[in-house]
Amino acid sequence: MAEQFLVPLEQYLKVGIHIGTKFRTKYMEPFIYKVRPDGLAVLNVQEIDKRIGIAAKMLSKYEPNSILVVGRRENSWKSVEMFAKATGIRALIKRYPPGILTNQDLEDFTEIKLLFATDPIPDKNAVRDAVKIGIPVIALCDTNNEANYVDLMIPCNNKGKKSLGLIFWILAKEYLRLRGIIKSDNEMKYKVDDFSDEE
Repeated sequence: MAEQFLVPLEQYLKVGIHIGTKFRTKYMEPFIYKVRPDGLAVLNVQEIDKRIGIAAKMLSKYEPNSILVVGRRENSWKSVEMFAKATGIRALIKRYPPGILTNQDLEDFTEIKLLFATDPIPDKNAVRDAVKIGIPVIALCDTNNEANYVDLMIPCNNKGKKSLGLIFWILAKEYLRLRGIIKSDNEMKYKVDDFSDEE
């Protein structure tokens, strides 16, 4: 029986979702399928797909206003903004204002129940704040990431715009489907291309 992926395998491969970096941490070793002759690590696509599915189920247990998605690195901005537009989930791109999750006296204090980080390295302040207040963290992790504070990591290329676009499109579609807002993929009104800038 053929593997049932959330999208066709070719679609994952085309956007390079599985191409990691030359740097590999011990956290990410279990997800590395092989290392190419040029030194780039290749992630296991089955594991990526499986974890996107787990993340979608986890996200779907929360109301949109209980989730915050953060993306400090510029290559994630379009994907994160489209994800927010499609799902109603709150998004914060560019700089994370210190303390907005922990300091109730701040004007922009935000109460959430789940944090989604595009990359735990540039998004480390948001991740640390989430850990301080005891809320779960989902994060997209490349081969160079550490996952000390991450409850669920999705191994993937978290730097490529097309890779991020596909991940956030799948998560948006699955979130809407699992919450009963759409019945099938055909009802998803945004296309994958809407989620990424041309590279």
